[in-house]
Amino acid sequence: MIQRIRRCFSLRGDERGAQAVEFAFAAPLAFLLTCGVVELGTVLFVNVLLESGMRDAARFGITGQDEGSDDRIERIMEIIEDRSIGLVDIEDAKISILSYPSFDDIGRSEDFVDGNGNGQYDLGETFDDENDNGAWDEDVGKQGAGGSGEVVVYQIEYDWKLMTPMISSVMGDEDGKFKLSASVVVRNEPWEETN
Repeated sequence: MIQRIRRCFSLRGDERGAQAVEFAFAAPLAFLLTCGVVELGTVLFVNVLLESGMRDAARFGITGQDEGSDDRIERIMEIIEDRSIGLVDIEDAKISILSYPSFDDIGRSEDFVDGNGNGQYDLGETFDDENDNGAWDEDVGKQGAGGSGEVVVYQIEYDWKLMTPMISSVMGDEDGKFKLSASVVVRNEPWEETN
């Protein structure tokens, strides 16, 4: 019995294996921190790619090359896809290209006659169809890259799938995705309109 007590007291000063115990406590935290840094770095990198793609697409769009043809929009989409170096699936991205007569018109709704005085558009009320689509819109922007001198808003939204479940519960939404977005507002260069 005395021998057992002496043995217990002799272990008190023994530090063999302490590193393994310390590592067991520190490793999960270090691993989580490493995953978080990699995940955040990837998200920031992809977001920069989206912003770069939108800027380059807008640069092409303001020149009016292939004006009025579907080739112009297709080329803009190709530029965005090329700049994302295959990390963004353009088919899953929400891309919006709207043109306006001036900067003041961005986000403005179409005028309407408020027949019942409730302050909002109701079906059947008279409205000014400024974007010629046959329906009242909360935004007067026309689909497309616009004409000479028009203001164009390029926007993209993409749900980036986070790689690690541990981090997605902290950074992402309930589906493990992080919403990325980028937008650029430009005025098209003046060019000679062709009919």
